[in-house]
Amino acid sequence: MAGGGSAIRGSRVGAGPMGEAERGDAAPRQRVVYFCAHQHESVITFAVEAQIPESWDCPRCGLPASQDSDNPPPPPKIEPYKTHLAYVKERRSDKEAADILDEAIQTLRDKRKRGEIVF
Repeated sequence: MAGGGSAIRGSRVGAGPMGEAERGDAAPRQRVVYFCAHQHESVITFAVEAQIPESWDCPRCGLPASQDSDNPPPPPKIEPYKTHLAYVKERRSDKEAADILDEAIQTLRDKRKRGEIVF
């Protein structure tokens, strides 16, 4: 193939970004330091006009971090997994549970006597 290829004219293979002269100047920035309960120090860069958040998740451990190095936020309290029975026990006392069970057993016995349930 002579002369006409599919090469892109004006740039070479592997050419990187053109540089600030081609892209324009970078926006002014500010660096903000956050501290977590594990004493990790995270430096986050924001645009000068950006609203700075009070807290930030630590990139190293995931705990919440704040700008106060002497008083970082505590780790969140993790609730253990609760079974369905645990939730039921929170809502009903043992007496209420016994009453409900007695009522269900009586209903089952009545249905058996009438022949509605055969087992």
